[in-house]
Amino acid sequence: MEPLKRLSGEGHSPLVFVILDGVALYRGQADGYPGNALDLADAPTIKGLLQNAPVQSRLKAHGTAVGMPSDADMGNSEVGHNAMGAGRVFSQGASLVSEALSSRKLFSGEAWQSLIGNKDNPGFALTGSALHFIGLLSDGNVHSHIDHLIAMLEECGRSGVERLFVHVLLDGRDVEKTSAERYIDRLELAIAANRPDGATWSIASGGGRQKVTMDRYEADWSLVELGWKTHVKGEGRFFPDARAALRTFREEFPGAIDQDLPAFIIGEGGKPVGPIAEGDCVIFFNFRGDRAIEISRAFTEEPFSAFVRDPDVKVHYAGMMQYDGDLKLPEVYLVEPPSIEETVSEYLVQAGLKQFACSETQKFGHVTYFWNGNNSRKFSEELEVWVEIPSDRISFDQKPEMKAQEITRAVIAALQTGEYSFLRLNYANGDMVGHTGNLPASIRAVEAVDQALSTLLQACDEAGALTIITADHGNCDEMLMIDKRGEVLRDSQGQPIAKTSHTLNPVPFILTGKGSELYRPVARECGLANLAATILLLLGFEKPAKYAPAIVERR
Repeated sequence: MEPLKRLSGEGHSPLVFVILDGVALYRGQADGYPGNALDLADAPTIKGLLQNAPVQSRLKAHGTAVGMPSDADMGNSEVGHNAMGAGRVFSQGASLVSEALSSRKLFSGEAWQSLIGNKDNPGFALTGSALHFIGLLSDGNVHSHIDHLIAMLEECGRSGVERLFVHVLLDGRDVEKTSAERYIDRLELAIAANRPDGATWSIASGGGRQKVTMDRYEADWSLVELGWKTHVKGEGRFFPDARAALRTFREEFPGAIDQDLPAFIIGEGGKPVGPIAEGDCVIFFNFRGDRAIEISRAFTEEPFSAFVRDPDVKVHYAGMMQYDGDLKLPEVYLVEPPSIEETVSEYLVQAGLKQFACSETQKFGHVTYFWNGNNSRKFSEELEVWVEIPSDRISFDQKPEMKAQEITRAVIAALQTGEYSFLRLNYANGDMVGHTGNLPASIRAVEAVDQALSTLLQACDEAGALTIITADHGNCDEMLMIDKRGEVLRDSQGQPIAKTSHTLNPVPFILTGKGSELYRPVARECGLANLAATILLLLGFEKPAKYAPAIVERR
């Protein structure tokens, strides 16, 4: 990589970069929308900046601006932090998988051929092993897409796979909160349409994504252990089919979001229809990495100590993608991930600038792994310091404040050392509480972030720091479902229907603090990828040629 070139004049150091995760810009009560947590919150710091900061803009944080297939696709924290740190847009998981399926490169690839193959060159699934798919069953296009699963089922049918089982993780977070029946029905139709004559294909087990299998950042391994007991051991509550499980859970847990439904197993007489057994093939079909890493470790890591694998089966395992390229996890994967090099962190290390990154567990990987281009290791142990604040193991609407104050204290302590040129942090509240669908709790979450930000900005002023405030995508800005007319959707009891997914709304860009008066926004549409060049400009460097241009310019 070419070294950074200094601009004439000095840069502004320290530079503090604040990510208000899940806080985007949307209409409020004055426009007739009652579900914007930011609008409803007592948040004088954020609202004051949005009203009065002379250097501010709006950034696209969804769709093609962050590498998703179309502008109908939501952004998410992973692609958002990739774009922020990389300075340009890469085709991301959803796009890469769709392209690999449409071109059939996935099916001709070494991994697919080794697991399934074809009649002329049979893989494990055509020579006696059962084939299992595990993943999030929805079309949210954040972690997975049901179209990808169905395309693989169609190919399995053409190839003549005789024993195939699907272990479904229910969403209700990136899609409507109680929509699991729709996806179960579509999957059942696909199984029936593509199953070879005489073959055994079935949904085998499942459960809500927040209860089973899809933990991240080692926040709660018990979710993964329950997934093992459900998918592998076949231990738990039995039902004749997935629809029966959903009917029962709807009655027993009224108002529960799909993501919070318990685990279930399909079978009769205490005998599961399709447990994962020794020598079977397992494909985890999520394309996004954060909630795929722990279950992948459970199936592939030796030695493994996070929980007791009972039974300790050895399988032929593949991920949809390689979820951690640095750790080579998993070793076998169906689609090549984006290769992201020359991130802004790498450039700053090359230039000798010391960096600090901090968040709580739920977003720690975002300000480190994803920011650094899907790289779990530092570019320099001396010049990069990462601090993780452990998240509480509770539903985040129970404590909307999360760890905002602890993050603030850690960043202020780092700032006061005077060692760091660039400090970045993520307040997770707007996203993690927003995902619960609890509007009052989300309002409190925004207020907690606002209080933390006020404290941080005071410390930034005292340290003479320049501060960027932005977000990676929206969530708590749109907490109620609306129809095409803009009217709030209501359930059969007349209650508003909560929205738990990300939004398509633009996110703020605010520049404040010492030296901000020297800059003005450029007159162009910008997205998250424009932030890296902005960071370099403010630190006194020219942008690399391949980076998207900066959001601001000198007056």
